[in-house]
Amino acid sequence: MTKEPNPTPARSHADHHTDVSGGWLRAATFGGMDGLVSNIGLIAGVGGGGVAPGAIVLAGIAGLIAGAISMAFGEYTSVKTQNEAIEREVARERAELIRNPEGEAAELAQMWIDRGISADVARQMAQALKDRPDEALRFHVQEELGVSAIEKPSPWVAGGSSFVTFSIGALIPLMPYLLGSTSLLLALGVGGVGLLFAGALASKFTHRPWWYAAGRQLLLGTIAAAAGFLIGLMIGTDLV
Repeated sequence: MTKEPNPTPARSHADHHTDVSGGWLRAATFGGMDGLVSNIGLIAGVGGGGVAPGAIVLAGIAGLIAGAISMAFGEYTSVKTQNEAIEREVARERAELIRNPEGEAAELAQMWIDRGISADVARQMAQALKDRPDEALRFHVQEELGVSAIEKPSPWVAGGSSFVTFSIGALIPLMPYLLGSTSLLLALGVGGVGLLFAGALASKFTHRPWWYAAGRQLLLGTIAAAAGFLIGLMIGTDLV
């Protein structure tokens, strides 16, 4: 008699899923990319205007500080507002479960049926959840709103990660000037390398080809630098 092989134990979700909860990934990625692109465009614009390297450094540092604070406040407010909206809808759903449990169970069963689950199984599952109100609420919120009633992103994490990564990104094209260089081309080149690296790093989370993500970020940065340089070249120092 052939012995059946033991099934391989299923891995926990932490073993094979990227951690995308907590609100940090989107904020960190967006912050780092925005810091790079915006300061590359700013430095190219000021440098294209023909100002002294010291003025470029001043403009770059001002852009770093203002941009990092703006990004942090924006991310915090965005996530906080989203969480408050979710909490309001969760409270509304909880009240409906208390007021009309049978109707809510039938509604949940119908949603599962529409997804292809057999009617008997869907109704049994929905009825079973009536005795577990917390689980019933979780399923209703997930099915109706597409969000989690329990795991909400932290606005503090989103704001903090955005502040840090924007600052790092914005600092990269400034580094040649801070180290004594006066070459705009070198600063933009260093910024371009930073864009390539940031894009390739982001691909680790999305599983897109690294060259695609890196090239996309370099293209966006090049467009920003070209636009800033042309505007600076046209305006020059006439307004200074």
